Amino acid sequence: MNQPATPAERYAAAKDNSADAGTDFGAFRQSHDFDLDQFQLTACRAVQAGRGVLVAAPTGAGKTIVGEFAVYLALARGYKAFYTTPIKALSNQKYQELARKYGSGNVGLLTGDTSINSEAPVVVMTTEVLRNMLYADSDTLSGLAYVVMDEVHYLADRFRGAVWEEVIIHLPTEVAVVSLSATVSNAEEFGAWLGTVRGDTAVVVSEHRPVPLWQHVMVQRDIVDLFATNQSFDEIAAELGDGADATTAAGRFKVNPELLKLARSESGRPNRGGYGSRPGRRDRRGGRDKRGGGSFAGHAPSDGGMVKRASRPQVIRALESRDLLPAITFIFSRAACDAAVEQCAAAGLWLTTPGEREEIARRVDAACADLPDSDREVLGYWGWRDGLLRGLAAHHAGMLPSFKEVVESLFADGLVRAVFATETLALGINMPARTVVLEKLEKYNGEAHVGITAGEYTQLTGRAGRRGIDVEGHAVVLWQPGTDPTAVAGLASRRTYPLNSSFRPTYNMSMNLVAQFGRRRTRDILESSFAQFQADRSVVDLARQVRSREESLAGYEKAMSCHLGDFTEYAKLRRELSDHESGASRTKAKQRRALVAESLATLRPGDVVMVPAGRNPGPAVVLESDPHAREPRPGILTAGRELRRLGIHELDGPAVSVARVRIGKGFNAKLPKDRRNLAQQVQDAVAGSGSLRPERSSAFTVPDSARSQDEAIDTLRRALRAHPCHGCPDREEHARWSERWWKLRRETDGLVRAIAQRTNTIAKTFDRVTDLLAAYGFVETDDAGDLRPSPDGQRLRRVYGEKDLLIALALRDGAFGDLDAAELAAFASAVVFQAKRDDGGTRPRMPSVSLETSVEAVVRLWSVLEDAEESHRLPLTGEPELGLVWPMYKWARGRSLQEALKGTELAAGDFVRWTKQVVDLLDQLGKVPGMEREFSRLCSAAIGLIRRGVVAYTTVVQ
Repeated sequence: MNQPATPAERYAAAKDNSADAGTDFGAFRQSHDFDLDQFQLTACRAVQAGRGVLVAAPTGAGKTIVGEFAVYLALARGYKAFYTTPIKALSNQKYQELARKYGSGNVGLLTGDTSINSEAPVVVMTTEVLRNMLYADSDTLSGLAYVVMDEVHYLADRFRGAVWEEVIIHLPTEVAVVSLSATVSNAEEFGAWLGTVRGDTAVVVSEHRPVPLWQHVMVQRDIVDLFATNQSFDEIAAELGDGADATTAAGRFKVNPELLKLARSESGRPNRGGYGSRPGRRDRRGGRDKRGGGSFAGHAPSDGGMVKRASRPQVIRALESRDLLPAITFIFSRAACDAAVEQCAAAGLWLTTPGEREEIARRVDAACADLPDSDREVLGYWGWRDGLLRGLAAHHAGMLPSFKEVVESLFADGLVRAVFATETLALGINMPARTVVLEKLEKYNGEAHVGITAGEYTQLTGRAGRRGIDVEGHAVVLWQPGTDPTAVAGLASRRTYPLNSSFRPTYNMSMNLVAQFGRRRTRDILESSFAQFQADRSVVDLARQVRSREESLAGYEKAMSCHLGDFTEYAKLRRELSDHESGASRTKAKQRRALVAESLATLRPGDVVMVPAGRNPGPAVVLESDPHAREPRPGILTAGRELRRLGIHELDGPAVSVARVRIGKGFNAKLPKDRRNLAQQVQDAVAGSGSLRPERSSAFTVPDSARSQDEAIDTLRRALRAHPCHGCPDREEHARWSERWWKLRRETDGLVRAIAQRTNTIAKTFDRVTDLLAAYGFVETDDAGDLRPSPDGQRLRRVYGEKDLLIALALRDGAFGDLDAAELAAFASAVVFQAKRDDGGTRPRMPSVSLETSVEAVVRLWSVLEDAEESHRLPLTGEPELGLVWPMYKWARGRSLQEALKGTELAAGDFVRWTKQVVDLLDQLGKVPGMEREFSRLCSAAIGLIRRGVVAYTTVVQ
């Protein structure tokens, strides 16, 4: 696949190198022992020319080279460069890489809870840290020339994505922004927006994967090709020429017919199906090696059942036997990741040599030497260490961050061979593998199990194939009953990852913008967001549709013209009559339903009613009733001795009691004898009253509203008959055109409304936010009639988080008062923590009276705030969650990690992560302007209590 360069190619490369001679980029190129790809050359030259750059390329393609060149350029020219990432783990990793390359004195790290050499010329940080710097007008911004925004496609994240847009909008114009993104299908659109807000921006897109990726399906213990073709995506695209895109190339793929055969066999004969195969492995030329053939024969499993998914140990053994390790298996469950390691260990898997085990033990023991012995058991240290010695590891957000760092380091060095990870690993962390395995093609999104998208599939499988190590990467999907090979092929052959903005003005953002720019200019700034840019582009398309429909409407009007009069007027009368008739019918049905429901609510046990419809019509006795139910459904016993409930739909009119019977205190509906005796009483009572058969209920009285509607219908009918067009012989032909006109008019008006809704949507949301803030007194009007923050608003400016306004309200109302340091830490957790699942709505008893008082106060504030947000049509602030209060309180009181987590479902890694966020909030609160000095000291004391043990523990892996 990598053919030697031709003389012409070597000449072009030499000429290309000479063009960069004597430049900063030329020196940067010389510092690498490998040739740069064309997209890297193009992007780096744009950076050198002072242009902003958007680089969109597959995972592993080497787009970080462009970001590193911006860092190199800043150091060479005496400026500053910030390298931003979406997560702390990636920031830590990038900091270590740059510090090794440029020296620790030149590189700093800022991640909210970590600050190392913050005034260095190169600082790696999370994007939130840079956003906060911009709003605080930090002195650290002085001399800043370049900002690298790694994983910029993260701005689509619905929770944190707005931060990226805030940074891009607010960075000084003289700062060059280098944006690094995964391959997105609308890179040009995003680049066009960058050009409008940042100035000249080069858009560099590469679809080429340096390491080709082969797609497979694992059926039982056999690995078979997903596609029948013997070409990779990139090879097909190359054949089709420069104009090829993902969709065009995907059309050349053909799904393996044996997989289709298996799928049909399973769906048609659920108790049979399956096949074995002799799996082969492609060599670098795309052919087969001698370890297996390219075809396989279908046959039913020996047990005659469905094809079963291979177990996790079987999967790893199969990959090892085919030299497809190291591998990352993506499992969308933390518990399942941990279980996978245990299962493989229990199956006796060893993927390491004795020498490698010695090296792993040395590095793990050195990295964890300072880990408190008392915490090792609750952290699962010994099981984690045993897995590492075997070459196995899990990787997910529930792990201790230091444990994840050790896993990443050992995996990168080839000492860990199989990692079971959640999808968070796909975000930026440098852990490429030879093979990626997907256990399932669906995941739980917090609300339901949904299929992964083509973009997510691309992100996950993009880890496969290590540049400079592997000649090819492999993606393996595990077969399970119900697998659709065509659907898998659709995911594998489409590289669509649309980048859609999640930007919306938050309270903190709005307050900071108002403080800096005032209301009017802020509206202009917000209208420059990518969210509004996309909305405006959609408006252009909607407007085009409106114009097209208006032309059609004009044609319809011509077709329904009548020589006797104005048919448009006649059609309007017909439409009004139809609407009134439909409305009258609905009104009567609604009123009838209300009367029936009211009559059912008045029934009492012992009442005998006649059921005219439904199952077993006839007399029935009411056994139980609920007069306060929204839709009463009394329990009845029918003459046929059936126990059931009586619904509104079974009655034509109000239920009327035709007789009464006495239900004895000892009556038991479960006993056939009691039911038989009571049913006989009912028959006797009905016979005595003279009502022996179910009869249709009499009509109910028509209310005045319905009567006036009938009168309007009569008036419209008379007007219709009197209209000149009513006598036209072509009336119904004209009417058909008028119906088409009316339907299209309604659709067109809907598009017009959609245009109105999308125009200035971000600014309108900002207006609603500021109206709410004004109602709470966080903004006030200055002498010039513009908005400015009040003292309370100034405090809100320094509070960052999803519950920012709620926290600011709690500060204003003194909800944090009367708490000691431990109680303050526990209370802060209530406005930070977000449980993975609902706790059922029960509120635990608080550890102290003061804490109980504070919690009640903040819950009351939240309830009022939620009502206000609903009335202002704003997203609702989440309710304070108390699941972390007790663990945090016990931890702050000095209890061990095991004691703190006792009785909870919190993983140790989650507890550490949430505690660090509590530390971050307490640090913010301690710096909020206008608060008493004693409160700042209390925040510092609370931080000191909880930033200990595993929370303070960090490691540097050697």
